Amino acid sequence: MCGRTACTLAPDEVRRACSYRNRGGQRRQPLWRDGDADKYRPSYNKSPQSLSPVLLSQRHFDKNAPVDECVLASMRWGLIPAWFRENDPSKMQYSTSNCRSENMLEKKSYKDPLLKGQRCVILADGFYEWKRREKEKQPFFIYFPQTKETSQKQNENQDDILSPVCNKEGSETVHPQAEASPGLCEEREAPAEWTGWRLLTIAGLFDCWTPPTGGEPLYSYSVITVDASPNLENIHDRMPAILDGEEEVRRWLDFGEVKSLDALKLLQSKNILTFHPVSTLVNNSRNNSPECLQPVDLGSKKEPKPTASSKMMKNWLLNSGSLKKERLLFS
Repeated sequence: MCGRTACTLAPDEVRRACSYRNRGGQRRQPLWRDGDADKYRPSYNKSPQSLSPVLLSQRHFDKNAPVDECVLASMRWGLIPAWFRENDPSKMQYSTSNCRSENMLEKKSYKDPLLKGQRCVILADGFYEWKRREKEKQPFFIYFPQTKETSQKQNENQDDILSPVCNKEGSETVHPQAEASPGLCEEREAPAEWTGWRLLTIAGLFDCWTPPTGGEPLYSYSVITVDASPNLENIHDRMPAILDGEEEVRRWLDFGEVKSLDALKLLQSKNILTFHPVSTLVNNSRNNSPECLQPVDLGSKKEPKPTASSKMMKNWLLNSGSLKKERLLFS
């Protein structure tokens, strides 16, 4: 299962971290959907019912958009089906934060979105999972292995990739740290790939629910899970379905080219993640600090000998961009 994640990037960093190539091979940075960059809040400890950054086809919002054009949205974790008849989504009587890949076609809550092509990619630094140890549960943080290039280039990357900024009059200026004002400018081709922290790309399904008595539509998602990979099965028997690389992400999102049953073939257990134990501080979802992610030594409470990837995690938490994240996290 997957019941807790972290996503600490600022909104503009999320855009750069999930740049993609369209069918024509052009590299693009997705824009945020109108107003959603303001709804998103970075967090070291995200739980169900919070808002997370999600990548999906722009066609879901604009029927005239190319199906391979992507957009970022802030969505509620825990899918509320379009057919739900209560006015309060908290009255859902069962959990939809996860859906098992092998059962999606058997449950209406997931079958309907799947057959409509409502596929999305949930973005996260990584996710937490708990392993039972004697009378307690030990949390682990699980994520893509990070490379030396990530650590060395993450700061210079801030200057390498241009991000469009649009003012109210529609004019555009370019600044490496700026966010795009949603809906007011055209997307510019990104000149370089992101070399900061590599985000997990998790397969998901989403739906749009509108309160029966009227009100603002609510977009929400469910994390698709598969059997745990060999290196994770000692922690838990399930894991999120991970999309590895741009091509898998593109095929999962391109519901025009890749039909539902073919897309399901992408949902495989992949032995590609790394992990380290973390403090039980993360057990309480109200705790939201860098300590949630930092490695701990299970034998002695002293800081353990760091692995290559955990070194990258520490560098990421301590780099200059973290100051901006702190302001966003606790504002």
